[in-house]
Amino acid sequence: MDLRRTPHRLPASGGPTAPKAASPASRPAEGAALPRASMAVAAFSTVVEWYDFTLYLFMTTVLSRVFFGSGSGSVLTTLAVFAVAYMMRPLGALVFGHVGDRLGRRTVLLASMTVMTLAMLATALLPAREQIGPAAGALLLLLRCVMGFSVGGEYTGVMTYLVEGAPARRRGLVASVASAASEVGALLAVGVTTLTTATMSRSSLDSWGWRIPFLVGALLAAGTLVARSTMRESPAFEQIRQARVTNPGPMRQTLRTRRPALYRAFTISALGSITYYVGITYVPTYLTSVGGFAESEALWLSTIASAAVIAVTPLAGLLADRIGRRPTLLIFGGLSLVLPVPTFALMDSGHHARALTGALLLALVAGGVSAVGASAAPEQFPVSGRLSGLAVATVATTVFGGLTPYVSQSVIETTGWRLTPGVMVAVVALAALPVLGRMPETAPLRARHLSD
Repeated sequence: MDLRRTPHRLPASGGPTAPKAASPASRPAEGAALPRASMAVAAFSTVVEWYDFTLYLFMTTVLSRVFFGSGSGSVLTTLAVFAVAYMMRPLGALVFGHVGDRLGRRTVLLASMTVMTLAMLATALLPAREQIGPAAGALLLLLRCVMGFSVGGEYTGVMTYLVEGAPARRRGLVASVASAASEVGALLAVGVTTLTTATMSRSSLDSWGWRIPFLVGALLAAGTLVARSTMRESPAFEQIRQARVTNPGPMRQTLRTRRPALYRAFTISALGSITYYVGITYVPTYLTSVGGFAESEALWLSTIASAAVIAVTPLAGLLADRIGRRPTLLIFGGLSLVLPVPTFALMDSGHHARALTGALLLALVAGGVSAVGASAAPEQFPVSGRLSGLAVATVATTVFGGLTPYVSQSVIETTGWRLTPGVMVAVVALAALPVLGRMPETAPLRARHLSD
């Protein structure tokens, strides 16, 4: 996306009420489109990131036994590992964001996938608690931290690459396809997990079977790394590099001059994170530990919900291109306010059909928010500081994504209040709606200009 070329549509009078022309660094523009092959590799490579993190949450009950024993607090400890590791994501985002704004998007995408490949392979080869004792849990935490660091530059790098390389009329759709591809990763994770747990005895699963899904992930990551080596650099970044206008201090510049944009991106990220991590990835653990379903039953219900999200996500992206980012986010933000509590009540009913209905509704809302946020968040920032701005917004993903499964489970186990996850989502949606309502429209065909 070249932020220097789109002219502003001024009132016919051209009088004093006409908006000032934005600086070259802040104008939304058409930009040159990337080759379809590069776009496809970038879009579908999000499968790896979401496969890994979704896999960990779907395997929570198994990993708790393998690495932390069968005690009553092992599930909570396993979720705590996920939460602590997720705190590395902002650090990774800051590092990769600086590199991406200085050296290019392609460099970041290759580096992050290299680290992810090695971390996933090492996880699959970890010794279990029965072999080396508590050190097994410590090693798991270390590798999850490495993964969290690498993921910090992964999703924001992909979305930035796609927004800058897609035709202006289809940015929402193209970014949503990457979001849908991430759901393919989640679906693949739940599918592999379900097949593994359903075809093995518990003793075999705990002994060696749990390694199979992580080995599949390592192979998937290695293949993606090879495919990424063929990608071209973002045309928007190439233009500012050739013009020698890259920012030597992108993070400092963004923090100083783009604070309203940071607030908006943080809000979009917060709503997308809590709806996804509570409404999709935490659901199998909730159905098993709270709803009373068997592990295989909970995973099958989550598989169906993940498949539904893949279908709805591109539709949300098309809607964002058609009516704009702001109204589409407001629609899904409203649904995030009113639906979570009733849907968690359905999943707590112990009835398969009601639980499936609740899981489907939650997943569709989460998929819609993620689909629109994939294009809306990067569009808040100019090319020269885009990854740095998104890196700051990643803090919201840590707080409202990585921590929420742990907090939900902890509150439920402490108080017995089983609707806690739904209330948490609704509270964040209530706080986000006023910010989204005041957000300037960034869809290229509808925005006059991006005003901070």
